[in-house]
Amino acid sequence: MERGLTKSVLFSPLFLFLIICLSFSCDNILVSKPDSLERIRERGSIIVITQNSGSTYYLYREQPAGFEYDLAAEFARYLNVDLEVVTPGWLEMFDMLDHGEGDFIAAGVTVVPSRERRVDFSDPYLTVQQEVIVHHDNYDIKSVDDLNGKTVHVRAGTSYQERLAELLGEGVVMELVLVPDVPTDELIRRVADSEIEITVADSNIALLNRMYHPDIRIAFPLSEPQFLAWAVRKGNGELLEVMNEFFTRIRTDGTLNEIYSLYHEDENSLNRFDLKAFHRKVETDLPRYRKMIREAADKHGFDWRLIAAMIYQESHFNPRARSYTGVRGLMQVTQRTAAEMGIVNRMDPEQSIDAGVGYLASLYERFDDIENEKDRLLFSLASYNIGYGHVRDAQEIVKEHGRPADSWSSLVEALPFLQMPEFYHETRYGYAKGTEPVRYVENIMAYYDILKKKV
Repeated sequence: MERGLTKSVLFSPLFLFLIICLSFSCDNILVSKPDSLERIRERGSIIVITQNSGSTYYLYREQPAGFEYDLAAEFARYLNVDLEVVTPGWLEMFDMLDHGEGDFIAAGVTVVPSRERRVDFSDPYLTVQQEVIVHHDNYDIKSVDDLNGKTVHVRAGTSYQERLAELLGEGVVMELVLVPDVPTDELIRRVADSEIEITVADSNIALLNRMYHPDIRIAFPLSEPQFLAWAVRKGNGELLEVMNEFFTRIRTDGTLNEIYSLYHEDENSLNRFDLKAFHRKVETDLPRYRKMIREAADKHGFDWRLIAAMIYQESHFNPRARSYTGVRGLMQVTQRTAAEMGIVNRMDPEQSIDAGVGYLASLYERFDDIENEKDRLLFSLASYNIGYGHVRDAQEIVKEHGRPADSWSSLVEALPFLQMPEFYHETRYGYAKGTEPVRYVENIMAYYDILKKKV
């Protein structure tokens, strides 16, 4: 009888629990799992694992932005908690999730069987298709057969790699180059600049990047339609359930479409800075704002025609303009800048001009280490577009290459490096669309030259 009781105790769940507590820590056993919904609410924050790239999460004018970031921020508000962001390398995301270093992955992840074996996916929030990307002048690549004898560069560990591996298995003879931890946005840029011939991107990424790289061509779809979804750790059903409820709500109330349109509404607009339209706007719209522009420019020591060129670049003289990041008005002022400059209505033309010119002047003052006045002005304009911190990051890159960090020509070469992981991973402010401020400043100076001759 006693031996039977002893056996029963040895193998009872309670006895095993006590043994585990002695070996480890009872505190670790009794608390919720690191990524459980209860623990998230107790902590008061939810941790999203994402990527530092143009299609997911990045800093724009020193504020967080990106399609995935905006969705995640909306989800955090839905849970009434704060949002924390971590940005590991692409191949490290799933390990971080496994180790409890984040609560979910939101990084434009395609649902494929190999990933379904490792994580649980939410309901899909976007349907995409893999697209082959080539240079605009390359009309030789029109179908899968045309990939024979070609070299295709894609990011390692992606669904693109899996699809191309399938094609190799089906007899397509091509060289597949797997690039470790380089965002697809960057590979698209390399195609646009003829550094590589072919890459692959999901359709949403391809369309978004065509705004910034009009020299690319979306050649043909490489896959059937696929789904993007968020990922949670296996077995985390409670978080998954509330996540699916969230997606149902934002699909129903239009929030999902609204966030998507913020980043993709202009994806087919490749001629944003049409000079003919500029001349027309100068005749029809500029006169109503000329007095306000002159007063603000004179106050801070700028040529009013430069400010007019800047306003056209920002808003095309539309006082109700709003960008995908939520900046508004003639000078596309952020809420933070509006507060700093002491204005209450960003849509009011006079307030917008006062705040925008005042902010530009403050940036100009911060670049007091640049002696050349024109270079100093160009640095200030670039900072107005992309953020002061990113420009300082680019200066550090310039210094590392032994070039003068106070030269605009040097900065033009360095700013695009902020899109390349081997550089932005080493910077303070991380990824930025480095080609954008270069175009921004060049456009303003072109409009300025026209205005100097025209008015």
